[in-house]
Amino acid sequence: MRTLPTINRVLRTPEARFAHISDFPYAVHYTEVGGLRIACVDEGPRDAPAVLLMHGEPTWSYLYRKMIPVLLAAGYRVIAPDLVGFGRSDKPADRADYSYLNHVQWMSAWMEARDLRHLTLFCQDWGSLVGLRMVAEAPERFDRVVLANGGLPTGTEGIPFAFKIWRAFARWSPLFPIGQIVKAGCVAGLTPQEVAAYDAPFPSSSYKVAARVFPGFVPTTPNDPERQNNERAWDLFKRWDKPFLTLFSNRDPITRGGQKIWQKLVPGAQGQAHAKTRDAGHFLQEDKGAEVAQAMANFIRDTPLAN
Repeated sequence: MRTLPTINRVLRTPEARFAHISDFPYAVHYTEVGGLRIACVDEGPRDAPAVLLMHGEPTWSYLYRKMIPVLLAAGYRVIAPDLVGFGRSDKPADRADYSYLNHVQWMSAWMEARDLRHLTLFCQDWGSLVGLRMVAEAPERFDRVVLANGGLPTGTEGIPFAFKIWRAFARWSPLFPIGQIVKAGCVAGLTPQEVAAYDAPFPSSSYKVAARVFPGFVPTTPNDPERQNNERAWDLFKRWDKPFLTLFSNRDPITRGGQKIWQKLVPGAQGQAHAKTRDAGHFLQEDKGAEVAQAMANFIRDTPLAN
């Protein structure tokens, strides 16, 4: 039985905050895990191959609105959760309740509660730091992995200067405008309506605790508390012979080039149709969502697994 932390104070974004969003028509499904309500989109046939879309910082499942229709049209079941502290999911009010490990535990417990299997993971940003650990904890639940603009740092690598700036901004800036932050990570920008949709989960600064602390949880030093757990996950991926695809963008100053180590070390990445998404920033789901989703659909189609 998985042991989850006890959370004393929880904030829940009112549903009315999402009423104005017209370009994300999918029903929300809630699962309670450890006293927290975790939200997700779950569309498509329940017996179809399942795609798990994991968002990062400081977004929510709305990030995948351009990818979901393409994947549904290809015949897949599409599941896109909101991490704890983001989107429609509950938001612990106390900073001390957040940690990298807690998020892995919460989302792994959520996956188990919904009994998700035969998954193809798509992960980006913190969706990668959490999602790849979910794969390492329960590899039998995953058939494939697609990694985009993310990774699994152990604290022994160099830190991009752009990330140092972002981490300092998240910690010290008196203002933290979520929608504008996402817009800055897109080459094509966002409309005012899209900016408002990214702001919707956060009625006030008290709801932004997770968004504020996430950059500080990325392992950047060898003594990071999650170094060993990430190294154990890397040990699994160095033996991972199921299909593994990288779809990084060319205009992300933080993760650019990060695909090379995965292509080199993961057995299942050998011979795959790895692609570099052109004219896309950190949030390639915004800049080139339909293109990325089609590449993912082709990957699933072209890598059938033996029964």
